[in-house]
Amino acid sequence: MAELTCFKAYDIRGQLGTELDEEIAYRIGRAYAEFLDPKTIVLGGDIRLTSAAIKTALSDGIRDAGADVIDIGMVGTEEVYFATSHLEADGGIEVTASHNPIDYNGMKPIREGSRPISSDTGLLDIKRLAEANDFLSTDAAKRGGYTQVSILDAYLDHLFTYIELDRIKPMRLVMNAGNGAAGHVVDALEERFAALDLPIELIKIFNEPDGTFPNGIPNPILHENRAPTIDAVLEHKADMGIAWDGDFDRCFLVDEKGNFIEGYYIVGLLAEAFLLKNPGAKVVHDPRLTWNTIDVAEQGGGKAIQSKTGHAFIKELMRSEDAVYGGEMSAHHYFRDFFYCDSGMIPWLLVMELISSRGEPLSALVSAMVEAYPSPGEINRKISDPAVAIERVRKYYESSAQVIDDTDGISMEFPQWRFNLRMSNTEPVVRLNLETRGDRQLMVERQAELLSLLETA
Repeated sequence: MAELTCFKAYDIRGQLGTELDEEIAYRIGRAYAEFLDPKTIVLGGDIRLTSAAIKTALSDGIRDAGADVIDIGMVGTEEVYFATSHLEADGGIEVTASHNPIDYNGMKPIREGSRPISSDTGLLDIKRLAEANDFLSTDAAKRGGYTQVSILDAYLDHLFTYIELDRIKPMRLVMNAGNGAAGHVVDALEERFAALDLPIELIKIFNEPDGTFPNGIPNPILHENRAPTIDAVLEHKADMGIAWDGDFDRCFLVDEKGNFIEGYYIVGLLAEAFLLKNPGAKVVHDPRLTWNTIDVAEQGGGKAIQSKTGHAFIKELMRSEDAVYGGEMSAHHYFRDFFYCDSGMIPWLLVMELISSRGEPLSALVSAMVEAYPSPGEINRKISDPAVAIERVRKYYESSAQVIDDTDGISMEFPQWRFNLRMSNTEPVVRLNLETRGDRQLMVERQAELLSLLETA
């Protein structure tokens, strides 16, 4: 029984030909359906050149297990989240490798209610079944059915419930789909804006879905991928730029001055927006950067709750706490009214509404947060022995730290600054995040000090 190395902690992804192919996809479909015992499953896929074939194999496996498949076409991950709950299906899978290299693909499986399936909640069971490949022969009479359905209009209807249309002021927005799955939603939103007579002008770049990724893999968290959005904002004098990753479950914002806004400050902005509409509500955040989010929650009369990094942890905690919003600095934003799932479309719509209602540009909306808690953004370093390096940092600072938190990696807090260090789950990389209380010079000094400690041989 060969191990299927495409199974990860939260999803399935692997290199094509060596870790994932149509035969493996079929086995995963059979195993997934055997594990869930569903009646109906939603399937969608991104624009990668292999996604359609893998989705077909996955569908065949699910149908041979006796379940019906609803294929919603070429969509982003959140459209599968939406369709699974909207159509009251028993589960759903998006075929996607998001921002992985071009020779990869994968799957994001969920169960009823759009709940995630991770290694803690069934993914390892599916893996064992797929590896064993010991399935009963298919009874043609009991084979599941197949239908194709568009949920785009219903999905757009849902997106518009998050904003008050009469508050939207004239605005020009740059939309960079990165040749990924977001383009069809951008087009549909443009049509909807026109039909509603909303004064929104969209400047679309790299909007055509193209699995060859002629402009590079869409992953705006990489500095080298931000220039097209920034340049277009400045060229067109836009009010904001929005860029997405391949399956558009993350969105990244650029202000009217062409500044890339770190995800940390967007978390604060959205927490503030939700607390204005939901006084006293709870918001969930990850441990990497925290002080601004905690401040925003307290000032809004709400409560900030820390979660371990990762969508499965955040979704579970949001459900148990009935949190209205959850945010990670990696640009994943989660919403109670979106089945506690992450969306790359809802965040920028809310920010558009904030710009309109406040009468201030995006740069002004985040400037106080950036000044109050400056951060250089996440810093990644390849280190031969990450565990030893992190322990060296712990020993150096632990006697003077006011707070030491091992929720996710190690976080240490001091009167005027704090940091979080985590090991990557997939490569010999240490991820460093730090922030200070309004002191940029201290930020620079502590960054240099931490990197020196990490890189000491």
